[in-house]
Amino acid sequence: MASQEAKFSLLVKEMPFEVREYERHVLAQTQVNGDFSEAGKQAFGRLFRYISGHNLSQQKITMTAPVTQQQEGQQQHSPSQASGGWWVSFIMPAEFQLADTPQPKNASVHLQEVPTQQMAVIRYSGSWSEASYNIHKRKLETWLQSKGYQASGEAIWARYNPPFTLWFLRRNEVLIPIAMPPGLTKKV
Repeated sequence: MASQEAKFSLLVKEMPFEVREYERHVLAQTQVNGDFSEAGKQAFGRLFRYISGHNLSQQKITMTAPVTQQQEGQQQHSPSQASGGWWVSFIMPAEFQLADTPQPKNASVHLQEVPTQQMAVIRYSGSWSEASYNIHKRKLETWLQSKGYQASGEAIWARYNPPFTLWFLRRNEVLIPIAMPPGLTKKV
């Protein structure tokens, strides 16, 4: 099942690490309470209903990848009224601008435009567990420090596959926003 992915340019590649520059994009996001593993399950249905036409335009929106999850209080672009829990987001297709993205009917689904940003990334396969996420997050933080890159935000967990994908075939990533290092403009 191929789906459109968030657009980016590759700046650095040192397997399994990358630095990417993501293009501006729009998120449909919702905040949920619960533990790490339950947050995605709780939020997915709400966001899926939104892209399935439960919006003021009754417009179906193509599913894209990845689905992202970030702990509340760490998200740079979160609506101010929520507190605690997790933000789970669907990235809208690249052709959407904030102004023409269908407005949600559900007040707990929010739209947010994210500006162009640089992200350090580690890609891994395996289970959708908090333990695996934390292991890879620590590896990415260690790599960032060894390269002298400066984090400009907190970690984001990205899942690319449907839940019925065999665990060893799943594509997962941890992304950390970074400040653009001087001289890092050459595309790989």
